[in-house]
Amino acid sequence: MFRHFETLVDPYTPYEETDTPPHRLWPFLAVYARPFRRVFALAALLSVLVAAVEVGLIHYMGRVVDILSGSSPGAVWDEYGWELVGIAAFILLLRPALQALDVLVLNNAIMPNFGTLIRWRAHRHVLRQSVGWFENDFAGRIANRIMQTPPAAGEAIFQIFDALTFALAYLAGAAVLLMQADPRLAVPLALWFAAYAILLRWTIRSVGPAAKAASDARSEVTGRVVDAYTNIHSVKMFAHHDREMDYAREAIENTRRTFQVEMRIFTVMDIALTLINGWLIVGVVGWAIALWSQGAATVGVVAAATALTLRLNAMTGWIMWAVSSFFRNLGVVAEGMETIAQPITLTDAANAPELALTEGRIAFHEVSHHYGRGAGGLDRVSLTIEPGEKVGLVGRSGAGKSTLVKLLLRFYDPEGGRIEIDGQDVTAVTQDSLRRRIGMVQQESALLHRSIAENILYGRPEASETGMIAAAKRAAAHDFILDLTDSDGNTGYAAKVGERGVKLSGGQRQRITLARVILKDAPILLLDEATSALDSEVEAAIQDTLYGVMEGKTVIAIAHRLSTIARMDRILVLDSGHVAESGTHDELLARGGLYARFWERQSGGFIGMDPTEPGIEAAQ
Repeated sequence: MFRHFETLVDPYTPYEETDTPPHRLWPFLAVYARPFRRVFALAALLSVLVAAVEVGLIHYMGRVVDILSGSSPGAVWDEYGWELVGIAAFILLLRPALQALDVLVLNNAIMPNFGTLIRWRAHRHVLRQSVGWFENDFAGRIANRIMQTPPAAGEAIFQIFDALTFALAYLAGAAVLLMQADPRLAVPLALWFAAYAILLRWTIRSVGPAAKAASDARSEVTGRVVDAYTNIHSVKMFAHHDREMDYAREAIENTRRTFQVEMRIFTVMDIALTLINGWLIVGVVGWAIALWSQGAATVGVVAAATALTLRLNAMTGWIMWAVSSFFRNLGVVAEGMETIAQPITLTDAANAPELALTEGRIAFHEVSHHYGRGAGGLDRVSLTIEPGEKVGLVGRSGAGKSTLVKLLLRFYDPEGGRIEIDGQDVTAVTQDSLRRRIGMVQQESALLHRSIAENILYGRPEASETGMIAAAKRAAAHDFILDLTDSDGNTGYAAKVGERGVKLSGGQRQRITLARVILKDAPILLLDEATSALDSEVEAAIQDTLYGVMEGKTVIAIAHRLSTIARMDRILVLDSGHVAESGTHDELLARGGLYARFWERQSGGFIGMDPTEPGIEAAQ
């Protein structure tokens, strides 16, 4: 039974992805609600039927009072016995069945699947964002919005069908019932409803912004806390425990203040609701008693009116809380939309083909990129890297080396010029096909919090275990991997590396990423300080391996340790976003320019960072 309702809607059903999701709340929710339209209609119908049954039972209880007050016990059973038995059977059998169907649709068909659908699609959308988009926000805040928006949207839908639809149907039924008894009984109900509507409107207008502010504040706390946890080594190393506590406390205190504002609204609402509900009880019941005293109403009418108003009195607090909860959750959704509904700005061209890599020739044509700042990065760089050529990039920090690599990978689109691979503009082919044909080892060798095997196989998931181990051996990683054990008792290639690989040393992480790229075996290879985290002995051990991996590939290698690129076919010296020098190691030394000065200044194999040297700029 449960499985039938749980599978009425598939939260992973295919859908048409869009780069520009709706940025207004209701259209945003409507997109996610499309697969649930029939189930939502059924939930609304059942909610109305349940309310009608409740009002009908109160009406019948009034009839029972009239029957009992106007007949002897024997006459009651003789005349109304089968009717009472029928009502009892309805209450014992049909009413529970209707209630069960209502809660099965709401609790089992809608609630688990609606939130899952939103979380799945939101995560899918966010993963399509560019690297630059992620660099402009806290990972913790992004994750928090992905996690808190679906349950908030689910709670909003729950309140619609569990409370709002039921309440409207119940109120309409109560008005009809009182008017049938005497139209004048509906007057105090109408006056009460007007006052209730005014209070409700005030609550809605107040709680929405307050809820959004509180949600923003909670996301800020999450962002700051996750930032501290992610960089816990720096926190401990610089002994900044107290500074981090102050930084977090500022956000936590802001969360407390915004929550206080939200709770004040509910306190005012509860006090006002108690006052107007008192007028409801006195108005309807008092008028019913007055009508009875005049002979214009039966005892059953008074009983039914009393039961209705007491039920409404009990319901109004619940309804008000449900309505305010509804809009509070909408506030959380609105805050989550600031992340989830952002358009994808770095997209594939319409009907973009896959990259057809035939030779591996890379050409930069007047490429400029300054990260929107007008300075830094690259400035009108033109160069061609021939198929199979191995090119080293050197230059001071900020010279534009990493920018060149990021543009080639299309992590950003150049602000000017174009980049071609085998004559194909990288912005005109699909991003996935471009990156599948490029292998890269970065200076920061962060790993996924998964097993060693999963991290290496990330380079080529379909590879065999034999191929994976062979790649690890070529990266001088196999021996230390066999000695690894994690906190769950997993060993060797099954051991987990911790978040971003923190359980491994820098050199071990670097060797795992090298193994991953070796396994990928892409025809274009990018090395960004690929051996920077290795000690001299290990670097020497895998240097020949690296050059072996480079064979037959087009290679771009960034290095501060010039000895690692001295054997390259050509070395490019970048300075202030331009190619300042180009040639082999020997040619550049003979020229006596920047490269020669870098080489002379090397101490332990690194380029000096003399701030008095011309051309030093702060850039990416």
